[in-house]
Amino acid sequence: MRCRSVILHARRAVAVVVGCGLSALAVGLLGVSPAAAQPALLGLDVSGHQHSINWRSVASHGAQFAYIKATEGPGFVNPDFASQYDGAYQAGIVRGAYDFALPNDSSGAAQARYFVANGGGWSADGRTLPGALDIENNPYGAECYKLSKGAMVAWIASFDDTYEALTSVWPVLYTNSRWWAKCTGNYGGFANQDPLWIAAYGASPTLPAGWTFFTFWQYANKGTFPGDEDMFNGSRSELARLVTAAR
Repeated sequence: MRCRSVILHARRAVAVVVGCGLSALAVGLLGVSPAAAQPALLGLDVSGHQHSINWRSVASHGAQFAYIKATEGPGFVNPDFASQYDGAYQAGIVRGAYDFALPNDSSGAAQARYFVANGGGWSADGRTLPGALDIENNPYGAECYKLSKGAMVAWIASFDDTYEALTSVWPVLYTNSRWWAKCTGNYGGFANQDPLWIAAYGASPTLPAGWTFFTFWQYANKGTFPGDEDMFNGSRSELARLVTAAR
């Protein structure tokens, strides 16, 4: 994803699993039931680097969902967020917001509050994805933001818990496996609550510890749509379940 310069839970679980041509949806503590294979559901993620998006054209080319950058750290709001977020909605695209994390700038709780206050919340309108935490390589300095592995895990937990307390849903977690291993020690403790959005270009993704499947896959940084190219790991009905049953 771009910086500004350069569901699973015992009470409310939605998880999508795909493998060997079959897809399945696990809801709450119920088992997994296989369903017929579906065509890939494609989407995109954008930031302030993409201006004047024609969202109806995006929808006509097959986009089913979009994630839109709302905030970065504790003090920056994407100036194009409102128009992008509303534009996707008006075009009939399921959309959600994401926060580009800056763990060295403030606490996780502070950044979660800022994110929710500036467009990153969730509503039960059937059109809004849970907000996403984009936690990855530091574009401004030390790769792990000068945090130890334990401190990074604690920061993410603080963001997670605060976001869930404010919205009643757990955030989607965006990362890549190499950074996650280096900066969290490949911590697996968030896999039982946060849907995974994995970044991996050119090959099937390697998953961080704890997750046995991904919910979203960012597979390219250019293609059919503006911004980055993404895939949802399931069917339209499963995407609807993530949107509406995430609470």
